[in-house]
Amino acid sequence: MMIKKGLKVVVLTGKDKKKEGEVIEIDRSNLRAKVKDINIVKKHIKTTKEKKGGIFSKENFVHFSNLRLVEDKMKSKNKTKKVKK
Repeated sequence: MMIKKGLKVVVLTGKDKKKEGEVIEIDRSNLRAKVKDINIVKKHIKTTKEKKGGIFSKENFVHFSNLRLVEDKMKSKNKTKKVKK
């Protein structure tokens, strides 16, 4: 199954290993996804006339190979049940 926006995934490697989160953005050309509260980085923003600057934390992209879909327990149980006749 493909990774899509809104699906729940678990991180396999890196500083956020074994953490779960929801996919919030996808970059298909580079095979990367942004996951809520995963791979947080500090971004320095310069002050402009419209916006105030400072240091902001935001999610960064994670490669698809470092993510695995989390299946719902109920869905996986229903698929594996065998009907006896």
